Amino acid sequence: MTPTQRFQAVLFDCDGVLVDSEVITNGVLRGMLHELGWPISREECVERFIGRALTDEFDVIEAHTGVRPDQAWLLEFRDRRNRALAVELEPIPGAVAAVTAVAAAFDRRIACASGADRAKIELQLAKIGLADAFGEHVYSGMETPRSKPAPDVYLAAAAGLGVDPRDCAVVEDTVAGVTAGVAAGATVFGFAPGGPAATAPESLAAAGASQIFTSMHELPALLGSAAPRHPRT
Repeated sequence: MTPTQRFQAVLFDCDGVLVDSEVITNGVLRGMLHELGWPISREECVERFIGRALTDEFDVIEAHTGVRPDQAWLLEFRDRRNRALAVELEPIPGAVAAVTAVAAAFDRRIACASGADRAKIELQLAKIGLADAFGEHVYSGMETPRSKPAPDVYLAAAAGLGVDPRDCAVVEDTVAGVTAGVAAGATVFGFAPGGPAATAPESLAAAGASQIFTSMHELPALLGSAAPRHPRT
C-alpha cells in the first residue's frame, strides 16, 4: 500500500451497486410467484428477496404457495430474468467511471463478489462494459458453501486477489451483503441511492457499514480517505 492508501483491494457487489437490476429481477420473480398463487406485493417482494440467494428462500415460497420450486422452475426464472436483463439493464449512474478509477488506483486489485449465479453476473458485467475491468476476479456466492449473508464469497474474492480480507473495502447495498462483508472482516461502504429497491441507509449502518454514501461518483474519494474498520495490529 502507498502511504495514503488505506486498503489493498476493493470488492464490489454487483446488483444494486454496479447495475440497476434489482427492480427488473424482482419484477420477474414477483410475476412467477403470482403464477404460483402468492399475490405478493411489490414492497414485500423487495423486502423478502433482494440481497438473498433465491435457492435459500424456497421454504418461504413453499409456505406461501404450497408448491416447492424445483430445478425446472429455477431454470425458467433464470431464463426469463436473463432475457429481461439483456433488454432493460442499465449501469448504476457513475458506476462504470467509479470502477475504472478504483481499478487504476488499486493497480487492478478489484473483484466482483455477488450472491447471484455466475451466468447472471457475467451477463451484467458484459452488458455495461465492465467484464474486462474485473477479468478473472468474478466470484459467485452460488459457488461457495454458503451465500450472503455468510462471508464466503468475500473470503473467496480476497483469497483470489491474494490479500487479507481485513485489508479490503467492500461496496454493498443490502443488509445481507453488509453482514457478509463485516463477517469477512472487511470495511464495508454502504451504498444507499434511494429508490424503490434500495435499502434504507440506517439499515445498512445498523448491519455494520462503516460509511454510507448515496452516489457512486463519491466512491473513489471515499476509498482514499477512509480508515479501515478493522485496523491491523
